[in-house]
Amino acid sequence: MPVGAGSVVILDLMDIRSVPATVLRERLRHVRWIGGGSGAGKTTIARNLATRHGLRVYSTDEAMRDHAARSTSDDAPLLSRFRAMDMDERWVNRSPETMLETFHWFHGEGFGFIVEDLLGMSAETGVIAEGFRLLPRLVAPLLPTVSHGVWLLPTPEFRRAAFDRRGWDIPARTRHPERAAQNLLDRARLFTDRIRNETTRLHLPAIEIDTAMIETDLTDAVGRAFRL
Repeated sequence: MPVGAGSVVILDLMDIRSVPATVLRERLRHVRWIGGGSGAGKTTIARNLATRHGLRVYSTDEAMRDHAARSTSDDAPLLSRFRAMDMDERWVNRSPETMLETFHWFHGEGFGFIVEDLLGMSAETGVIAEGFRLLPRLVAPLLPTVSHGVWLLPTPEFRRAAFDRRGWDIPARTRHPERAAQNLLDRARLFTDRIRNETTRLHLPAIEIDTAMIETDLTDAVGRAFRL
């Protein structure tokens, strides 16, 4: 497989699974990764840094619909089960712990499509990939150095404020909006704890975010982590 600096490589999902991590690391050297908990401001920080440094943003959230459409029940069984549930089954009737353990994106389903998308982009311009789907254990083998990845860990207070600003569309589509909202917050807290544990275990950069941190300071902190 050619890995010239100016080449554009497009692989299907099965090919990506067979490509050595060393090859993918070299091909993705121009990519920096921002992962972390829901409501941490990943998209905003990525856009700020892209504007400052002339980089391109790849939003994994925006790619979710496309990746779900490209998935099959064989390679994404959790997604297949999630699709079959109604809104109350997804967000009201199950515990936050069960919601965490069965949510497809939290377990890496579709991550190969993220890699495939990035490989299909020109390497001439640096890219910031961002989104909660960038799980530390999946990204770590793709990092040429630890300074190419950072994970944002919001406090519950920061997350609640972010969700309030964003709106509560999902709970509003259930029969018990308050319970659904609390389940979402609790699941997000558990997911952030999992990300914190993974970054600690893998010795990857992470930034704790609370309501006292302003956007400019967080953008600066991520930029320093990236050594931009």
